[in-house]
Amino acid sequence: MTLLHAEEGKEYIIKDIATDDEELEDFLFSLGCFEGECITVISHLKGGCVVSIKDGRYTIDSALADAISIG
Repeated sequence: MTLLHAEEGKEYIIKDIATDDEELEDFLFSLGCFEGECITVISHLKGGCVVSIKDGRYTIDSALADAISIG
């Protein structure tokens, strides 16, 4: 399942981030978004979703949300 299909307010564990873009991976890592980390979808938006990672909230677009596998 990906973040696009996640239930709002429920905590998930990031299983995989499917991207070949090394800069994007480094950026996500700096936010605390990496395999094994907890992530919560705060709300779904028209073009993506708002997520909570550690102590921060971030808006990510649909393409990136679809690339993050959770379990």
